[in-house]
Amino acid sequence: QTSRGIVLVIDDDVDICRTAKIVLKPHFSEILTEGNPEKIPFLLNHHKLDVILLDMNFSPGDTTGREGIYWLKKIIETEADSKVIMMTAYGQINLAVDAMKEGAVDFVVKPWENEKLRATVNSIFKLSKSVRELRELKHKHYHINQINGDEIIGKSKVLKEVFKTINKVAPTDANILIMGENGTGKEMVAHQIHRQSERHEQIFMKVDLGAIPESLFESELFGHIKGAFTDAKEDRPGRLELATRGTLFLDEITNLSFHLQSKLLSVLQNREITRVGSSQAIPIDIRLISATNVDPNKLIKEHLFREDLLFRLNTVEILVPPLRDRLDDLTVLCDYFIMKYAAKYRKGQIDISKEAIIYLSGYNWPGNIRELMHTIERSVIMTDKNILEKSDFILSSRGSTLHSTPSLNLDDREKQVIAEALQKHNGNISKTAKELGLGRTTLYRKIQKYGL
Repeated sequence: QTSRGIVLVIDDDVDICRTAKIVLKPHFSEILTEGNPEKIPFLLNHHKLDVILLDMNFSPGDTTGREGIYWLKKIIETEADSKVIMMTAYGQINLAVDAMKEGAVDFVVKPWENEKLRATVNSIFKLSKSVRELRELKHKHYHINQINGDEIIGKSKVLKEVFKTINKVAPTDANILIMGENGTGKEMVAHQIHRQSERHEQIFMKVDLGAIPESLFESELFGHIKGAFTDAKEDRPGRLELATRGTLFLDEITNLSFHLQSKLLSVLQNREITRVGSSQAIPIDIRLISATNVDPNKLIKEHLFREDLLFRLNTVEILVPPLRDRLDDLTVLCDYFIMKYAAKYRKGQIDISKEAIIYLSGYNWPGNIRELMHTIERSVIMTDKNILEKSDFILSSRGSTLHSTPSLNLDDREKQVIAEALQKHNGNISKTAKELGLGRTTLYRKIQKYGL
């Protein structure tokens, strides 16, 4: 599937540029290549780049990496949100790690495995898109946590409990397991924990276990030595080793095979790794944060996940609530995304009607914050008005019923009933009050209380 992203490859080796273009072209709308780094300012000014692949060295015989670091800083100075992946030859991996401290988000080692290059660039493209969507328009009256360009927005009780847990565990080195449905913001929570930790000046290294082919899992996590397998042309450290002194974030942890679960457990117990094909143990010092959208306890019952590994992973467990359980934040989120996308698409000021908020409150949001964000963006793009009405929103039928697993909180139940009654009577206060057996004044007070 082709993404709409634009990727820029900067390398003075024509063959590298040509190969990268062949590998990436089927997956992105445009692949730009350039051999002269002096043209970087021009390219930044004339293209909306999603991912930049930047070589570490350009002058013949130079292996210091200074040129790559210089141009990386120039890119970040020009476009602070630029997502730069460094390209380096074996022997310069430490330089690439230094580059990550200067603002690079990842690196690939040349010669690369095509599948790994695609997975890395695609992962960074998704990050770039997410950061771009969430970087603007601060709400001074709302609770906003700044996280590496991303923001967690909300003021609901359940979200405040998440913030409270983050504040308690972040300064420690405890292993954290973040659980929650897709689209709830688990990675943002992981970034916030790292930012508030004593390791905040070190690397935050993410490994998306859901995007890595199983055949590459072991080499990716633990590294390998030259000759360990057919394509192992040189020694290469794994992510566990490279994350030493920093934070390692393992996303989709339940994707690990049973075999690798045993190896990871051994690493966490002994605090050392062994590269594939080697017998030499290498000590590591990491803070591990894991995330999953699957309940590992269910997998344990099905003998698909090790219980002893779970004990190691979740010294502290953080459950990120789905949007349907924090509907108090819906108005805040709608206002934020509407303002952001109205600015992005130069639509001027756009508001949202109370009837539309009531309509959205009656939806289950199976895709959570991510689905709300895309729903708002689509509505802002399509509208010709300065206020969004119920008819401006297209919602999936799979989330048509609010609370497929109903909340037992009395306030949640009351808000749901009031929202449904208002929706039934198209916002008519008199009819809604009569239906609910409430006085108009009482109903007004409750509507204000629940942000309806």
